[in-house]
Amino acid sequence: MRLVTFQTKAGTIHIGALRADDHEIVVLDSVAPSMLALIDGGAEALAQAKSALAAAAKVVARADVRLLSPIPRPKQNVMCLGMNYVAHAIESLRARGSEIKMPEFPVFFTKALNTVCGDGDSVPLDPNVTSQLDYEVELAYVFGRTAKNVKKADALDYVFGYTILNDISARDLQNRHQQFFKGKSLDNSGPIGPCIVTADEIPDPATLAIKLRLNGELRQSSHTGDLIFDIPSGIEYLTLGTTIEAGQIVCTGTPAGVGMGLTPPAYMKAGDVVEAEIEKIGVLTNHIVAA
Repeated sequence: MRLVTFQTKAGTIHIGALRADDHEIVVLDSVAPSMLALIDGGAEALAQAKSALAAAAKVVARADVRLLSPIPRPKQNVMCLGMNYVAHAIESLRARGSEIKMPEFPVFFTKALNTVCGDGDSVPLDPNVTSQLDYEVELAYVFGRTAKNVKKADALDYVFGYTILNDISARDLQNRHQQFFKGKSLDNSGPIGPCIVTADEIPDPATLAIKLRLNGELRQSSHTGDLIFDIPSGIEYLTLGTTIEAGQIVCTGTPAGVGMGLTPPAYMKAGDVVEAEIEKIGVLTNHIVAA
């Protein structure tokens, strides 16, 4: 299933499942009041959602509603892996003038809750805050149950589903503060969507094409099989001695082609349209607007 959270013109918020044609959404009010509640409902709630999708008792046109982030208000900050594609690790280290050396262990950081927005939402660009706003298409996964000390062989059993996250980053703030959090936690700098694809429809997340376009120009193009630390490895490291709750969103890093790595660097500006696309999930589109 491709699960969404949407807002009607009347302002009410619901969860639903996209039909095969992408033009209609089956409303899942009878199953759960929110995406987090659906996740907490486990296998039984998922089975009910599948039955509701097949019955299609209540349907709305996608064009008549506004898609929100699939989880509009996560329980905790979004967790992220940095420098997790070889080519991106090289371009990042080179841009900072650092030694070209691959990480021996995953680099973890978080994005604040204020970053979360959805497909079609605007991302503000305030020139008094940053002049180096960059894009990063990333595959993200959502935990389906509480996890701790998970072994790699069992890791995918804990995944509820997959989505797209654009890890929009202010490079000048990253460099100024010498860490990831501030530069990656500006308002609306973490678009997520357009849907969560349930794990049963993506049995192997290492087989997906991943790309990003800026104003129609292809900037990033890779494959999730190129991750340095694949999703099972990342889950094993992340849950070591750490309890991760159901509903936690984790993004897995971005491939090469970010604006910071170009010669000369090329950052986003007001009026730009950025499209992050991952095979089997869809396209996440956002607009950069002057703040």
